[in-house]
Amino acid sequence: MVACRMKETIHQHQPVLLAEVIEGLAVKPEGTYVDATFGRGGHAGAILQQLGPMGRLLAMDKDPEAVAFARDYFKNDSRFIIQQGSFAELTAFLIRQQAHGEVDGILFDLGVSSPQLDNPARGFSFMHDGKLDMRMDFSTGTDAATWLASVQEKELATVLWEYGEERYARRIAQRIVTERESTPITTTAQLAHIIAKAVPAWQKGKHPATRSFQAIRIAINHELDDLQSGLDAGLQALQVGGRLLVISFHSLEDRIVKQFMQHHERGDQFPAKLPIKQEQLAVHFQRIGRAIKPSLQETNRNPRARSAILRIGEKLS
Repeated sequence: MVACRMKETIHQHQPVLLAEVIEGLAVKPEGTYVDATFGRGGHAGAILQQLGPMGRLLAMDKDPEAVAFARDYFKNDSRFIIQQGSFAELTAFLIRQQAHGEVDGILFDLGVSSPQLDNPARGFSFMHDGKLDMRMDFSTGTDAATWLASVQEKELATVLWEYGEERYARRIAQRIVTERESTPITTTAQLAHIIAKAVPAWQKGKHPATRSFQAIRIAINHELDDLQSGLDAGLQALQVGGRLLVISFHSLEDRIVKQFMQHHERGDQFPAKLPIKQEQLAVHFQRIGRAIKPSLQETNRNPRARSAILRIGEKLS
């Protein structure tokens, strides 16, 4: 029965920008590829379909449930290996697999997967009342309820402003701190209600807690720090000609990805006063095309894809 539910999950899950990812990876049948954010295997399954008997797909995910799903679903495919953990640990994983510096393509599909959002017990969504957890890896670290119980008001306001770009960050932080003094905040519905009371106005069709939930999730999972580490590790892991693909879902992530690619595309950095022309610099990386967004057809089919942005780059040396 469990295996049956797992097989249903991979078919129900809709991977974002799937055709664009497969085209961007330019999969070689004998190549080595990395899915650094397995989720429920939509991209991974499509990559494996492109690989031949000698190809390999190495995967990672913080979420123990995602890893358990992967190990069951792909248990008969010797080309597939997955490790639980953050992609900030990518280098060590690839060294153990004797693949570091030999990867032909790597995909980072950032954010929260649909199964995580749809499971009230994980606490990611204000659309379902559940335990206020929000950890990608629920077996370790501090959950959102515990963090909110002790975080200082000033720090909370900073998190809401910087990670959620929430204009009412101070008002929300003040209300949360006031409310927790009388009643512990332990459920998603509680938190969403408190935020809604603190926000005087919000965009039509958008829940007032959207930005705050995003910010808290990013903070307790250290998502932006892990992203920077993962991008550095990913570029180092590629062989010449290897592709780096990143799908982001909000402006903070996309800004980091864009700046990372721009920085490495500029080539060697020297003091501005040195008489060196741009064409004399050794360029080790180039962006492939412009940022790609989902088509109208895809967003109609899968509304969660509407904020996705795919950026692609290639290692040159």
